[in-house]
Amino acid sequence: MKRTPYGAWDSPIGTDLVAASDGRPGFLGAVGGELWWTEPRPSEGGRRALVRRKEDGTTETVLAAPWNVRSRVHEYGGRPWAGAISDDGDPIVVFANYADQRLYVHLPERWDEPLPVTPAPAVPGALRWSEPVIDLERFEAWAVLEEHTGPNPTDVRRVIAAVDLTRYGDDAKVRELTDDAYRFLACPRISPSGGGIAWIAWNHPHMPWDETELRVAEITADGELAEARTVTGGGGESIAQVEWTRDDTLVFAGDRTGWWNLHWIDPHTGERGAVLEAEAEFAGPLWTLGSQWFQILASGDIAAVHGKGEGRLGIFDAWERRMNLVEGPWTDWAPGLAALGDTVYGLAASPHTGYEVVEVDSRTGAAKVVAAEHVDRVDPAYLPVPQDRVFTGPGGREIHAHVYPPRNPLHEGPEGERPPYAVWVHGGPTSGVRAVLDMELAYFTSRGIGVVEVNYGGSTGYGRAYRERLREAWGEVDVEDCAAVARALAASGEADAGRIAIRGGSAGGWTSAASLASPAAQGVYACAVVKYPILDLSLWSGDDTHDFESQYVYSLVGGPEVLEERSVERSPVHHAGRIEVPFLLLQGLEDEICPPAQAELLLERIAGRGVPHAYRTYEGEQHGFRRAETIADAVLAEHALYAEVFGFEGPGFDLGLAP
Repeated sequence: MKRTPYGAWDSPIGTDLVAASDGRPGFLGAVGGELWWTEPRPSEGGRRALVRRKEDGTTETVLAAPWNVRSRVHEYGGRPWAGAISDDGDPIVVFANYADQRLYVHLPERWDEPLPVTPAPAVPGALRWSEPVIDLERFEAWAVLEEHTGPNPTDVRRVIAAVDLTRYGDDAKVRELTDDAYRFLACPRISPSGGGIAWIAWNHPHMPWDETELRVAEITADGELAEARTVTGGGGESIAQVEWTRDDTLVFAGDRTGWWNLHWIDPHTGERGAVLEAEAEFAGPLWTLGSQWFQILASGDIAAVHGKGEGRLGIFDAWERRMNLVEGPWTDWAPGLAALGDTVYGLAASPHTGYEVVEVDSRTGAAKVVAAEHVDRVDPAYLPVPQDRVFTGPGGREIHAHVYPPRNPLHEGPEGERPPYAVWVHGGPTSGVRAVLDMELAYFTSRGIGVVEVNYGGSTGYGRAYRERLREAWGEVDVEDCAAVARALAASGEADAGRIAIRGGSAGGWTSAASLASPAAQGVYACAVVKYPILDLSLWSGDDTHDFESQYVYSLVGGPEVLEERSVERSPVHHAGRIEVPFLLLQGLEDEICPPAQAELLLERIAGRGVPHAYRTYEGEQHGFRRAETIADAVLAEHALYAEVFGFEGPGFDLGLAP
């Protein structure tokens, strides 16, 4: 081993590998006996391709570039496709195309190109679709429709609508099935008998993890809905997913116990009960419509992703009433399960592997990778090994975190020197981070920079009480928890107290920037990387952001009567005079969620104060970066900042820090 300054270690993990590893497969689904999903393609402009795995085990891309199977509903998107087997035995697929947001129908065995089955709106992208379900009896696709009715982000209505799959282009026909009494709709599910439909609904100011309702309706002979009603939910309960059983009973994930547990209800009689109650989460925050944490199998057993601070896959034996864990090397399963009879498909990862498509035989528990198999592109000795830790915050509260010390088989730090660390703050903030392989994180740890990912109070995965610590305390609890973890690592000698950075994107960008201006974190950080952030709370509501989150700030900070006052107290743009350390701002120019105006306002307030900073913007990028060249540039810029501030040889990247 060579003794080399931390941060300057040679590593085979380059930005090309980071970019190529960005994203994961998603939205698994069965089409007949085949498994289909979407897959990221950073090298193809960041598009998502549709992929099928045939019954003989071979895979192929269904649609070539520039087709991009991705929905913009809620801006974060949702399940963009559905498939079925037509009467003649061929697959039929319906999908949302990102460029125009229209629904298209495609018969890959017969057609060269898909055909649009929804009208072209007067304003491009004004009609958006998510979570389609194909009804072969009527040859329609039923889906959530988001209609933008005016120039403002909140000029929007949502309904469940039926799309005629036999009428194309200008002849497209859409009929609305529900009214727009509810602002938000998700998870439409047609019953096995075809006589009913269930869905989830909620209204402002609630977010889906605050309170939702489970609605049902009868489907009449002419395909209309009748007797629409709420059967459970509301009153402070969040329902995140619903599915039908074969006997037309509903199983849903609701958090009336303080945890998202599985329950059942007969929608006709109201009789109900628990499927399984435990101090574990069987669902999560509904950021992406179409997330699937559980699936009901042909046997009546239930495959479910669950855990506390983790997502393990288990098969709930409906007869013996017990959960049997699926064994294997994977430590996290994403909310993307699909079922084909008694076979379960899911997306699973570990600290040493990215998300793979895994097949599980629910009867035997046997599991194997069938697609997107992880291949070691570098020696695993360069990959970080997480330490799951619990730290103590103000008032003795618990703070969950994953600590990744620097790791490289050829280098160690100089004797007596402590490594620099970066505190990574996840977005959301009602979200969480799992200890799985992240090549961007490995880029830094393999060069001698430690990383700690903090699941601060407000994060999901630890029950409702833990995530509600952040209620009306955003900019306080998150800042305090991250600072407490950083101070603890410094006090233990694991990190160099003078070389700790904080970085994050979106809500994580807020916490990173707020930490530089908050007395609660004074003197903790030597620099910060702030990506597509929120920087002024009072400018992140109403028409200053997108409709989905336009009232989110009220639960995080306080209602309209106190928002302005607390924004002035907490927002970094109002305390630019407290920012004394270098920072890097990274921003997508097409971001509708955290527009560039937020970043530019901070730059105005910091101008002339002599604080070194850099601002890098990216054309064609939205909320989060998807293009390979953007990802590479952002990583190099972050590395260059650390090199300049922490005092080691950098990547030779001209960051252009300027006061």
